Amino acid sequence: MASEGTGRYGRDVLAGDWRRPRKGAVRDVEMERGLVVEDADEAFCGAVVSWDKATVTLEDRGGKLRVFDLGPAAFLLEGRPVTLVRPAPEASGGPLRSASGSVAVTGARARVARESRIYVEGAHDAELVEKVWGHDLRVEGVAVEFLEGVDALPEIVAEFCPGPGRRLGVLVDHLVPGSKESRIAARVTGADVLVTGHPYVDVWQAVRPGTVGIGAWPQVPRGLPWKEGVVDALGWRCGTGEAWGRILGSVRTYADLEPALLGRVEELIDFVTGPHPEEP
Repeated sequence: MASEGTGRYGRDVLAGDWRRPRKGAVRDVEMERGLVVEDADEAFCGAVVSWDKATVTLEDRGGKLRVFDLGPAAFLLEGRPVTLVRPAPEASGGPLRSASGSVAVTGARARVARESRIYVEGAHDAELVEKVWGHDLRVEGVAVEFLEGVDALPEIVAEFCPGPGRRLGVLVDHLVPGSKESRIAARVTGADVLVTGHPYVDVWQAVRPGTVGIGAWPQVPRGLPWKEGVVDALGWRCGTGEAWGRILGSVRTYADLEPALLGRVEELIDFVTGPHPEEP
């Protein structure tokens, strides 16, 4: 009798992890939004909606979102094991670009922080600014502070003591004529303070709908919480925090944002980094 695992019939094919593909049998597949895969345990099937360095977020037909770790042969594509990888940067032959579209500065340390600052109203707004303009701000040495609410702006400006070489830029939500925000902005704006903002009810709307895979942002009736209304209207079965993670994860570059936000952020960066009229 042949010894176990050897002999006339070769080794026992059920010995060990028989489901694991042979070395070299698993191909790498670049992730893209809309790619439908299953996790290797065949417990969840969904379309890729976003990813980062270590994870990928899938959405099933019912709108449920789940986050999975990236790893070798961790998913099935058309029934075959694959390794999901991040898309390779496009080789354009030109200089590398940051997410904001500016020329990326590689190998440079962040500058010592300037005295000038940018305040951004809203946690989601600040995260979006960091994702798209973070490289530029670090190269320029501009610190971004979180502004919890515009009501505190006069006190912040007074405490900051703006002046030549010490400028303050502020990005505000829903800055439209006649609003409370516009009246407060008028009170504090000066030669060394610039308050600007986007016209949207919430910064979610500053992300182009197509980037998130929708035709348009829903109209939420007055009196209803806007974020919750959007999630409900879109049929996303998740909380607002998870919804924002999905939206932010879909943003790759400035091209995913509306011009009404792009122009205002660029204006603030130019304001706090540009020379003062009295400076050389």
